[in-house]
Amino acid sequence: MTNIQRIPIILLITIAIALFSYPAMAAEKIKVVTTTTDLASIARYVGGDKVEVTSLATGREDPHHIAAKPTYMIAAREADLWIRIGMELEIGYEPLVLDGSRNEKIRIGSEGHLDTSSGVLRLEVPTQKVDRSMGDVHPQGNPHYMLDPLNGRIVAKTIARRLAKLAPEHAAYFTERLKAFRKELDEHMFGKELVNKIGGGKLWEYQLKGRLETVLGKEKGALGGWYVKMNPHLGKKMITYHRNWSYFVHRFGLNATMQLEPKPGIPPSPGRLTEVIQHVKDQKIEVLIMANYFSRQACDLVAEQTGITVVELPMFPGAIPEATDYIALFDILVERVMSAYENKGG
Repeated sequence: MTNIQRIPIILLITIAIALFSYPAMAAEKIKVVTTTTDLASIARYVGGDKVEVTSLATGREDPHHIAAKPTYMIAAREADLWIRIGMELEIGYEPLVLDGSRNEKIRIGSEGHLDTSSGVLRLEVPTQKVDRSMGDVHPQGNPHYMLDPLNGRIVAKTIARRLAKLAPEHAAYFTERLKAFRKELDEHMFGKELVNKIGGGKLWEYQLKGRLETVLGKEKGALGGWYVKMNPHLGKKMITYHRNWSYFVHRFGLNATMQLEPKPGIPPSPGRLTEVIQHVKDQKIEVLIMANYFSRQACDLVAEQTGITVVELPMFPGAIPEATDYIALFDILVERVMSAYENKGG
């Protein structure tokens, strides 16, 4: 066989190698497993086409009562990065899933294990020793911190940094994706005009110090987004079923005066409901919010006795079809709570 005759054969072999190698190259994504769908939503946004993200939860469950399913262990087995809420939210199933996965890359303390609670703003951190008589109280504070959009902004940076550490060749890509996510979140919070003019970081800084409108002066009329929708309801009272709304209530300046549960995780007794009903009547409270994974029975009983409006809310992306991602979730939360107050004439 001449050299000229060999060329087509060599060419065919080269093409074949390239074709067989392409799926492998295309599949070289960072495999991410998150415990909750809000973390998954942010990881997908920040990671873009460099990640493959799986959430163990669907968004429709009570995050306190998730079981360690074999499917979770299978998902974790091939993961490059495990992302958790932390603050003991996953304490009931995470150790079993990690042990069952036999994946050393995602063990606690490794680069493949990320606890996103490390840099967030925490509420309800106990100042005394916690024991079971106090109910489902978390020693490190209330773990439902993702219901504060500022914490979502912080978590996005935490995830971007870890992705960059695992895949430094894509660090610039993750940084740009992070900027895009934060800008979109900030625009939903404060409106596009001021975010473009002043910057989302500065607006959050002013808001945290309680000086946003003072600093803006005449420009405060340009405020928009969730801030403007919720601002007319600052200080308004509500009650909640469980303490999972503390961060949302805090961020938007509402006042949760009571929970139906006598202690976190303890269902309300008839005596407790009588106490709540009297409280609602005395304080003239108009709104009760609850996560949609709880039974409405106790809430509806309070509503029948007082006329209070029960607002059933998704707590995670995926909890209802419209809650397609983390930002869409807050669109729904703000709209439903705002509408509940406005329909009461408040």
